[in-house]
Formats: sequence, structure tokens, C-alpha cells
Amino acid sequence: VQLQASGGGSVQAGGSLRPSCVASVDIFSFSDMAWYRQGPGKQREFAAIFGQDGSTNYADSVKGRFTISRDNAKKTAYLQMNSLKPEDTAVYYCNLVNKFWGNDDWGQGTQVTVSS
Repeated sequence: VQLQASGGGSVQAGGSLRPSCVASVDIFSFSDMAWYRQGPGKQREFAAIFGQDGSTNYADSVKGRFTISRDNAKKTAYLQMNSLKPEDTAVYYCNLVNKFWGNDDWGQGTQVTVSS
């Protein structure tokens, strides 16, 4: 499985970005898609998930500011990030999980930098 993440960048605090993650597999629509992030000197942490059943869940730190979405026809997941803060600075990784087929795949990451 290949996951290609893009759409990161550098913004000032209060700005917005919308990273995307394109998958190369047909099982995309039957898989959970999540975004994780790893800030400088920190461990990778969960940000958001969009389940194959349509459910969503968010880390408390991003709830109300980030919105995860997916387009199964395009095999693409998105993370709309609004009201960005300097502490959101991190490499953002997409993750595809399919328990039936045993997939737990990661994209290469896209850098998001928020300046104050």
C-alpha cells in the first residue's frame, strides 16, 4: 500500500491548511483513515480518525479546529486545519488500517509549521 501525503506548509497562527493523503489501494473505502502528528522532540500522537463506518473522532487538542474527511471515489483523506497554533507544528502522517486484510500502513508525512 502506498499513501502519498501532501498539502503541508508554513502559515501564521490563526491560518488554515488542508493536507491530503492519496491511497493506492482499492480497499480504501473499507478501511479506517487516520491522521497522526509528531512535533519536534515529541512522540507521534493521534490527531483524528475517519472510520470506514463513517464515524469520526478527534484528539482533544484539535477538536473544534480540525475536520477529517474522505472521498472514497478519489481514495483520498483530508485534514482541514483551522485556527492553527504554533503548537500544531509537526510532521503529519496519514495512516490506513484494515483489520480484515491486516493493513496498518503509513504515508511519508507532510510538514506543517505554524509561526506566532
